[in-house]
Amino acid sequence: MTERRMRAKARRIVHQGRIFTVAVDRVVLTNGREVDMEVVRHGPSVVLVPLPDPDHVVLIRQYRYAIDQWIWELPAGGIEWGETPEAAARRECHEEIGRLPERMTLLASLYPTPGFCDEQMHLYRLDGLVVPDAEAEADPDEQIEPRTFTLREARDLVARGEIVDMKTVVGLGMV
Repeated sequence: MTERRMRAKARRIVHQGRIFTVAVDRVVLTNGREVDMEVVRHGPSVVLVPLPDPDHVVLIRQYRYAIDQWIWELPAGGIEWGETPEAAARRECHEEIGRLPERMTLLASLYPTPGFCDEQMHLYRLDGLVVPDAEAEADPDEQIEPRTFTLREARDLVARGEIVDMKTVVGLGMV
């Protein structure tokens, strides 16, 4: 049996920003009804699980304006136009924790909020972290503090509700 797909009759852009676009699509449902669907269009991203050794993970502390909090989370970032997910993971590792991975393993590719957003996150385990010869330039809108935790410490932060970032909870659960 072939599943029928919905189709958009029209699209109206209601916001075009630096990070995402918000569109309202007029959609014909599989039952023939027409409705408006609001969709956040967001490019793909990478989430890093950097392991300096099998018992430790590097998290970053950064301020998240949307929730008005400093939080601990796994490093992550957008995939630039024309960049592969692997290249983005390597670049983000260098930019956010000042190291480069010798080995990368794709753990999963997931949609964190498919009810309204098309962003796909590629989660990578990074092993064999080495300090490169040159420093990377940080993004101008980021203030990042990396810190190495034992995996047990990081998982305890999750259990106590001190890590509130879903991609971090999922990434830590995959290693």
